[in-house]
Amino acid sequence: MTWSLGSKRGAPDGLWMKCEACDNLVYKKVVEDAHHVCPECGFHFRISAAKRIEYLLDDGSFVEHFSNLESVDALNFKGQKSYKDKLLKAQKNTGQREAAVFGTGAIAGQKVVFGVIDANFIMGSMGSVVGEKIARGAELARKEKLPFIVVSGSGGGARMEEGILSLFQMAKTSAAIKRLQDAGGIYIAILTNATMGGSMASWASLGDITIAEPKALLGFAGPRVIAQTVRQELPAGFQTSEFLLDHGFVDMVVARKELRQKLISLLRYTCREMPAFVKQSGRHTSKVEAPKVVSR
Repeated sequence: MTWSLGSKRGAPDGLWMKCEACDNLVYKKVVEDAHHVCPECGFHFRISAAKRIEYLLDDGSFVEHFSNLESVDALNFKGQKSYKDKLLKAQKNTGQREAAVFGTGAIAGQKVVFGVIDANFIMGSMGSVVGEKIARGAELARKEKLPFIVVSGSGGGARMEEGILSLFQMAKTSAAIKRLQDAGGIYIAILTNATMGGSMASWASLGDITIAEPKALLGFAGPRVIAQTVRQELPAGFQTSEFLLDHGFVDMVVARKELRQKLISLLRYTCREMPAFVKQSGRHTSKVEAPKVVSR
């Protein structure tokens, strides 16, 4: 049963929320139970790093690494708001020091290095700390011989307040991921709405396996910027997950509620030894034996 009151100009606080895609007023509890997906149109709402960890990792398995890293205003950037003020506001609103949250955790008992770029923190843009955490995460995965999984919410691309320092992160993260892959490690990139700019042009597009959430906006420049630059009408939906899947840029489009089970399957195929798997019933606690994998 779906609870909806149709299209409304505004949504009252409390029990109801308005979908930014279909404009329907939907019951908030229904949206939350569906992993923050609109029951009317399937739009995937932006969620926090904490929710990503809750939805994908085994309960209580996540241990944060590199949490001491914090951005500084090295260029003394001046704008309508200072960079320092933006950082303080984002930290207050999210309870995080930075957009990137990285650490180790487990998926169905398989230990992984796991990271999330939280779009609620300055649009998930990549500055020096975000780039450093991605690079350190890749290095940790290489040294520990663990799968490396990153969920991107980098709609802001490179962080303009850090200038050339943010652009350096494109090369640094790409090199770290290449070292991991050269060592035989696996990197799974999960692209969410939106993943753009310097992030998409570097680490976000380098996955051995690339998964995208449905209808996510993925690309370098936005469609309006491209249309104004080339002065041509663009193909409908040409920067969506589904378009990029059809053209071979992403490997699969997976709904958020099915993503954990898909990761379990992928880890089973790519890891030589998998511990006991966890069933998808209720919380992530019910154990079943993993299939045997024969090494060749």
